Order: sequence, then C-alpha cells, then structure tokens
Amino acid sequence: MNVFKDYYDNTVKFMANEQRFSKEPKHVWVITKYKDKWLLTRHSDRGLEFPGGKVEPGENAEEAAIREVMEETGGNVSSLRFVGQYFVDGKGGQIIKNVYFAKVDQLDKQEHYFETEGPVLFDRLPRDLKKNDSFSFMMKDDVLKLSMDLINQMNT
Repeated sequence: MNVFKDYYDNTVKFMANEQRFSKEPKHVWVITKYKDKWLLTRHSDRGLEFPGGKVEPGENAEEAAIREVMEETGGNVSSLRFVGQYFVDGKGGQIIKNVYFAKVDQLDKQEHYFETEGPVLFDRLPRDLKKNDSFSFMMKDDVLKLSMDLINQMNT
C-alpha cells in the first residue's frame, strides 16, 4: 500500500492490483487510450482529466467505468483492466475509487458530454502536471503516477 498526500493535503491510500478497501466502491477513474493517444476530457470546473465519476444505482464499478468513458468522451471501451483502488478521507468525507485502464476503439461525436467538454487527445502527457493549471487536481497526485507505472507493467 502507498500512502501520500493529495493536491488538497488529504491523506490518500492506494492499493494496486486486486487488493481493495471495498468490493463496492462508489467512484471510478479511467485512464484511457485511443489509437496510442491518451484520451482525456475537459471538465468544466476542474480542467483536463481522465474520465470518471460515480457508480450509479444498479450498476457495478466496471459498468460505471464504461459508461463514464462514453458519457464524457464518446469513447467505446474495447478493453477494461482493473489497476488499483484508493481511499481518501478528505474534508468532504470518505471516497473509495477504483482505477481502471481502458482502451477505446471508437470515438462517437455526441450532442453533449455531460459536465465535460468532450474528448481531448494527447500523444503524451506533460511531465510535471502539478505546475500546469490546465489539468485537474486529480491529475496532480501520486494516484496517476502509481497507476501509470502499473499500466506500463501490464503492457510489457
């Protein structure tokens, strides 16, 4: 387990692979690729980030991950792999979130992308996201770094 502080100085606990804090997390975050490019979305309040959100009643975390990618980017998920899970005990309460790695085989243009402005593609992510105001706070802590390390291991 990795323990660190997030952008807002909350303590975050991250567990990789099949270790979990909860079997039924209420949130998901999906690190997404489309045609060898990173597929992000621009959240209207937070900035650039990977898609994610709440698990809705009647769906499991995997279904929520696939739905969130579609809603926020128009992406059709062709493969989804669990990366890890993290726990934050923050000012707004406790959050447990599954992190997934998804490959998207098709982007469909949509009339709206819910609370986002739709898909944004990157050949590679900037090195120091902490200093880049265009990116969401979610992209600025060790959850992304640890997840990317695990994704790179999966792809070797």
